[in-house]
Amino acid sequence: MNSPPLWKASVIVPKEAAADIAAVFELTPPPPQSVLISENPFERDAAVEALYDRSPDQELLSRVCGQNVRCEALPDQDWIRLSLEGLPPVRAGRFFLHGAHDAGLVPRGVIPLRIEAGMAFGTGHHESTALCLEALCRLAKARRFERVLDVGCGTGVLAIAAAKLWHGMVVASDIDPIAVEVTRANARNNGAGPEIHTVCAGGLDHPQIRASAPHDLICANILARPLTRLAPAIAKAMRSGGTVLLSGLLRNQENLVLSFYQAQKLVFYGAFRSGPWSALLLNKPSPGPVPRSQP
Repeated sequence: MNSPPLWKASVIVPKEAAADIAAVFELTPPPPQSVLISENPFERDAAVEALYDRSPDQELLSRVCGQNVRCEALPDQDWIRLSLEGLPPVRAGRFFLHGAHDAGLVPRGVIPLRIEAGMAFGTGHHESTALCLEALCRLAKARRFERVLDVGCGTGVLAIAAAKLWHGMVVASDIDPIAVEVTRANARNNGAGPEIHTVCAGGLDHPQIRASAPHDLICANILARPLTRLAPAIAKAMRSGGTVLLSGLLRNQENLVLSFYQAQKLVFYGAFRSGPWSALLLNKPSPGPVPRSQP
């Protein structure tokens, strides 16, 4: 089966400018499916790339970036699967993420997650996914979450991780039906099929998501722009005393995203950071004192 056509925009810039250029890629229409920063520690420049499901406007991107941005159509191949060939397993918190070909390398004392990307994004190799897994492990030390929602589940890695940690009900949603199928298959491969309910939905306006609310924990590892747009719906779907984990955003986008959630009366109480990427934790206060402890 061939993958959907993809286009790529890319530019080489000094490392100190990479996060700003990545933010410009994210905020300039059409919205990208993903934005990546690739750095070599021994070089002064970094590559910023964005993938699109339709052709980006090269002239507009070059103008707003102040750089000569290259845009090209990618050949009709499964680029996600090809990009994973040769990638090593990932250790994030208590989790050990691997593909089927690395199943024999799982060390003792970890929670193994076998994740096959198929044609969906999210394997643990991106900093934002690893940050979310670390955050989930930290949260698991403090409390149990009975009802979890993973918005924009991709391959289902965060939904499966939550099911492994708490063995409660997990709803995994994505706007892409292919991602929903990949999540369902990965859940079965990890023995979490009965605990994970998959939904094809844009946002939180779906009968199954509404029926499972209010949620104790909502994870949204997407991009800054959809995170801001979903703030009211996410806040409404949270239980009092519940937690939201937001990622897929750059450090210089933290204040923007936080402003939308703080406007919904959510309280920021923790951040995980790696390179230019961030994951944020917020709480929906219960009646009474606001929790002050870090996760």
